[in-house]
Amino acid sequence: MKLLIISQYFWPENFKVNDLAEDLVKRGHIVKVLTGKPNYPQGKYYKGYGLFSSRKENYKGVHIRRLPLIPRGSASGFRLFINYFSFVVTSCFYMLFHHKKYDAVLVFATSPITVAFPAILHRWFHKTPVLLWVLDLWPESVSAAGNIQSKRILKMLEKMVKFIYKRVDKILISSRGFLSSIEEKGIPTDKIFYAPNWAEEIYENPQTHRQKDASLMPEGFKVMFTGNVGVAQDCEALFATAEQLSKMNSSVQLIIVGEGRKKVWFEEEVKKAQLKNVHFLGGFPAEEMPSLIIHADALLVSLKDEPIFALTVPMRIQTALTSSKPIAVMLNGESASIIDEAGAGLTCNAGDAHTFAQNLHELSQYPQEKLSEMGKRGKEYYNQHFSRSKIISEIERLFLND
Repeated sequence: MKLLIISQYFWPENFKVNDLAEDLVKRGHIVKVLTGKPNYPQGKYYKGYGLFSSRKENYKGVHIRRLPLIPRGSASGFRLFINYFSFVVTSCFYMLFHHKKYDAVLVFATSPITVAFPAILHRWFHKTPVLLWVLDLWPESVSAAGNIQSKRILKMLEKMVKFIYKRVDKILISSRGFLSSIEEKGIPTDKIFYAPNWAEEIYENPQTHRQKDASLMPEGFKVMFTGNVGVAQDCEALFATAEQLSKMNSSVQLIIVGEGRKKVWFEEEVKKAQLKNVHFLGGFPAEEMPSLIIHADALLVSLKDEPIFALTVPMRIQTALTSSKPIAVMLNGESASIIDEAGAGLTCNAGDAHTFAQNLHELSQYPQEKLSEMGKRGKEYYNQHFSRSKIISEIERLFLND
C-alpha cells in the first residue's frame, strides 16, 4: 500500500509515529510522512534545521517531507498557538498543490488535533480514507493543561473537534477512557478502534543493558519515579507521601529520575522539611533508563486529580509494565484499571497521599517472591495488550480494510 502519515512531530523528535512508519516500511508498504521542522521539546530548531533548510529526507526507508513552522519557543500559550497554527497553514497550503494519491492517510494526533485539517483537505480532493489516531483528547486536554476556563473558547474548540471527527473515516484511541468523550460528539461506536501506545523498545529487555553503578542508589526499599517532574505529576502529593513515610519510619526511599517544571520546588520542599527519604538523581538519556530501573524494587506513577488524566494512559504505564517490577500508582481512571486488571501492583486515588504512603510501605513488607510475581504479571499483561508488533498489526489491518 501507498500510505501518507501526517504528524507535526517526527524523527529526530521522539514519538511513537517513528516506530509506526519504520515498521510499516518493513512490512512492505510505501510510506511518506508530512511533518514540520523538528523543535520539540527544546523549543528551537534542531541542529542542521532551520526555516529554509532542506525539506526532503529519508529515515529508514520512510520518505519525509518537512514543512516550515514557527518553533514552540518557551511553550507559552501564545507561542504554542503560533506553532500549531503555522503548521496547519503550511500543511494545508501544501495539500492544495499535492496531487499524489494514496491508499490511506493516517493522522498522528497528539496535540494539536488541528493536524487533521490537511488530511481532511486531501480526502476532499482525492476521496482518500483517513484514519485519525487520537493520543491527546481535545478539548479536555487544552482545558486542563492550558488552564482555559472560558466557556466560549471551549465551545468553539468542541465544535472544531466535532467537525474533524465527522470528516475522518476511522478514529483510533490510545485509551479506552476516550471512548465516551468521542461518542458524546455524535460519533458511532463502530467508527472507533482501540490502538494504545507501546513502550520504547529499549525497555522491553532491561536486563540486557549494562547496569548503572548501584552506589547511585540509597539503602532501603527503592521506589522509582521516572520522567517529567511537572505539574501533571502532582508533586505536592508525592511530597506529602514522603512526609507520611517519614513519620511511619518506613524503609521506603523515593528516587526521582527526571527533570521538569516542578523539580526545583520539590527539591526545596524536601530540603526545608529535612526529609531523608527522597533522592533526586536528575535526568538521564532515554537509552540509560533501563540500567537505572533495574535497581528499583518498585516503580511509581502519579497524576493530578483532573478529569482528563482519569481518561488518559501516560506512556510510563506501559514502560512500567515492561520492567517486571511491581507498580504503585496514585491516579484515577483508566491507568489504575490497567494496573488492577494486570495484578501488577497497588493503586489509590489521585492526591490520596495517606493511602499511597501506606501502599508503598505495604509493598516494602512483601517477600521478594510476591514482588516478583507482581512484576511478572505486569510484563505478561504488556505482552498481551501493548506489544509494539501487536498494535502496529492492528493499525495495518485497519489500513487494509479501507
